Amino acid sequence: MAGHSQFKNIMHKKGRADKARSKLFSKLAREITVAAKMGMPDPAFNPRLRGAIIAARAENMPKDNIERAIKKSQGADNENYEDMRYEGYGPGGVAVIVEVLTDNRNRTAGDVRAAFTKSGGNLAETGAVSFMFDHVGVVEYDAKVASADTMLEAAIDAGADDVVSGDNGHEVFAASDSLGSVAKALEAKFGEPRKSGLVWKPKNTIAVDDDKGEKMLNLLEALNEHDDVQNVYANFEMSDALLAKAGA
Repeated sequence: MAGHSQFKNIMHKKGRADKARSKLFSKLAREITVAAKMGMPDPAFNPRLRGAIIAARAENMPKDNIERAIKKSQGADNENYEDMRYEGYGPGGVAVIVEVLTDNRNRTAGDVRAAFTKSGGNLAETGAVSFMFDHVGVVEYDAKVASADTMLEAAIDAGADDVVSGDNGHEVFAASDSLGSVAKALEAKFGEPRKSGLVWKPKNTIAVDDDKGEKMLNLLEALNEHDDVQNVYANFEMSDALLAKAGA
């Protein structure tokens, strides 16, 4: 029976992994469709769409799925999604920004509010915490692509504002309206990045104890599990012990 139970456990884990992958692909496809609908359906002239496609490729989303999502944006019967942002405070006063694409703002607002409340935080008005972040473009590359000095030089030439390099790779930051040109220049030199898009970068971070940090992780997990949530940003830092526990 032990072998049978182990097999069932493996199948259960695979089922969860498949479900998570399906949910991720659905979110990626939604972003591609909305980006293509809001701008041109050609990624060469639509930085948001280009970033969405890069994100999809990074997750090994099939090419057919990507093309289908772009074509869907041109149809008359496609769903209408609203691009919305929610802001609030998590445990310990951590500032949180939640970006969503929703076809039912009342449902999504209620679900997001419930997630904040359950974690001991609270949803706030739009603009309540976004001033604590910079809305900037980021282009990311693996560390092996170039040395820190080479990436810095290329980023400056491309018109970027800042570069953060480390073992996990290079993050090139640029003004939101310069993202397209910066990404294009870097791609010509280093190839396709692993990520390109707009992010909310905290101006400062706050330290939280392990108890509040764990509650924050639970809040982030609950938000990211929601079908309508595309991105979540927060301005907190965790202890090494909590980072290890979270597998980060």
